[in-house]
Formats: sequence, structure tokens, C-alpha cells
Amino acid sequence: MVADRRTGSLTHAVFRDLPSFLSAGDLMVFNDTRVIRARLRGTRSGTGGTVEVLLLERLAPDTWKVVLKPGKQCRQGIRLDLSGGISAEVVGSPSPGRAVVRISAPGRDPAGALEESGEMPLPPYISRPPGQEDAERYQTVYASAPGAVAAPTAGLHFDPALLGALGSAGIGIAKLTLHVGPGTFEPLRNDEIDANTLEAERFSYPGTCSEAVSGARAAGKRLVAVGTTSARVLETVGPDSGPAEGETSLFIRPPYVFSMVDALVTNFHLPGSSLLCLVAAYMGLDFMKTAYSCAVRSGYRFYSYGDAMLIL
Repeated sequence: MVADRRTGSLTHAVFRDLPSFLSAGDLMVFNDTRVIRARLRGTRSGTGGTVEVLLLERLAPDTWKVVLKPGKQCRQGIRLDLSGGISAEVVGSPSPGRAVVRISAPGRDPAGALEESGEMPLPPYISRPPGQEDAERYQTVYASAPGAVAAPTAGLHFDPALLGALGSAGIGIAKLTLHVGPGTFEPLRNDEIDANTLEAERFSYPGTCSEAVSGARAAGKRLVAVGTTSARVLETVGPDSGPAEGETSLFIRPPYVFSMVDALVTNFHLPGSSLLCLVAAYMGLDFMKTAYSCAVRSGYRFYSYGDAMLIL
């Protein structure tokens, strides 16, 4: 679906038509994060209770910030026996539902052991176990920076042929990184929108991207954010930023005014999510409701492997 904010029009197309809706000199900004094998299953030492670990951020060679389920396992000193002969000890609990664990894999490098034994963290609504094919299917074709626990799903629509067609049409490509964490997809917990916060996620805005962005803006060309994650990084760094890296917890919702993003490629999102709030801020609540009603009537698919919308 192509939604034009200026005219209020909605157009149905297929994704390979994307270059025809853009102009030479426009710059598409992609998130090149790569999903890691972040989910490990096991038991609690001594009791045999089932546990699940979701790796979030590597703090040291053998130490990770994680989501630990059930949450009561987050107490310091608890030991876990995980798949692939990996053991872990809870050494900290920085916030509710989050733990810091120290990984041990006798005779092996901890990072290598996690890569061998971890599962791809498929979305929870996919009920089947992850298979070997998911290691590539749940990645964008340009993913290169390991660190995400979920794919930036707007990028799943692109293949090498389409990237080549964009280049042939004179449309630029730049890449930044935001390591997608569970906070992006967790439902908002408070009915009062402004009372919600997002968990910080690490980002990198390299010099190559900042230079491309500055050049496109100076030439009066559009910045096209591929996905809400790219949009959040662009809006975090703001106009005229040089290279930057750090964390962002920017929660975009109405009446936020965008300073960087001129067009947005995004999937269709679910009610009660921060992603839908960002889209509402970008295209206006009433126009978003119109577009989503049309999407439902027309049989568009939602969720991570669903269809896309280009918002101009």
C-alpha cells in the first residue's frame, strides 16, 4: 500500500514497484542489524525447573544482559543448566524482568558456544520450533552487524534484485544500525500514552551514513527510512549530526514532529504497540485509521512476515 499524506490517497501496488514511487537522488536508509541466536532453554540447577534465556546485550566476553523467564529466577546466585552444555549464573538484576548472567562453557569460547547452541528468536506467534532455514529467512539480505533479538521486518521485503533496481534508478542507499530489543515489540502497559517508556536500544550512525544523509538533505532530496527502527535512529541524531553511537529510548507518538524522515517504509502493526504510535505520529491518526481499515478490508497481512506500506 502507498499512502500519500499530501493528497490523502491510497494506492495498491506490489513491493517490486517501489522504485517507481521514488525519485533519483532520494536516499533510502536501512538498518543493517543482524539477528543473533539469542534464545537458550534449560533448567534451574538443583530444582530442575524450566527456564528460558533471551540474550540482549554482551557486557563482557562471558557476561550478558538477558531476559530470564520465569522472572523469579532473576535472583543473584541462581545457577542455570542450558542447552549445549552451557551453564550460567545470575550475577545481577538491573531492572524488573532483566538479569545479568555469567556464561560458562568448559573448553569452549562462550561466544562460540552460544552461537552453536542458541535458537533464532522467532516471534512468539510462530508456534513451531525454529529450523535451520530461519537463520537466513529471519534476516534482511543486507544484515551485517550482529546484535538484534528481532529482525527489522520492513527490510525483509528487499532482495538483491530490488536493491539493484533502486541503484539503477539513481536512488541512494545508506546503512545505520539499531540492535532491535524486546522493548520495540512489547505492548504498551499504560492506557495513558505519555506514561509509557521504551527500553533503550544500542545504535550506530556511521560516518558513511551521516555523509550520505547530509548530501541528500543539501540537495533537497528525500530521506526514506526503511522501518521504524531506522526512523528512530534518524530522529534521535537529528539534522546536521556527524557520526554517533549510543543508546536511544526515543518514544515517538503524536504530536511528535519529524525533523529527518521524508518517507517511511513499514509493515502493518498491532494496536497497543509503540510501532503503531510512531506511524500515527507520522501520517496522522485519522489518515492512519483510514489506511488500516482499507488494509483489513483488502486482506493485507500483518505481523513480521506481513505486507508493507510506503508512506509518502
